[in-house]
Amino acid sequence: MSSPDNNLERRARALYREASRQIDPVTAGRLRAARRAALAVATPPAVTRMTRLLVPAGAFAAVAFAALMFFAPMRGDLPNRAQGTEQTEQDDLPPDVSSIDPSMVQNLDFYDWLATNDSTQASR
Repeated sequence: MSSPDNNLERRARALYREASRQIDPVTAGRLRAARRAALAVATPPAVTRMTRLLVPAGAFAAVAFAALMFFAPMRGDLPNRAQGTEQTEQDDLPPDVSSIDPSMVQNLDFYDWLATNDSTQASR
């Protein structure tokens, strides 16, 4: 079964083919010339316009980045590697007993309970 839209489409195509066969050569030539002129004036698709803008912008960004990396001053104030490891080792050690707040030492059981319950909450 064919729908009414299919019948209309078939009839329209048949009429178009019949009319294109019966057109005189002068009119067909003018139609072809008008079609070529319209295609020549047509704007390029948005993708082509966008790539025409992105290529120079990307090249400029690459040149600017290379210039920045080449002309950037060398930083001489970086810490020595031995000093950096020494600092992290000091941070990992627990604080001195004399510098600890006494109220923190009173409830060590509470902190132990908090640590065990906190890990079970995080695993859910």
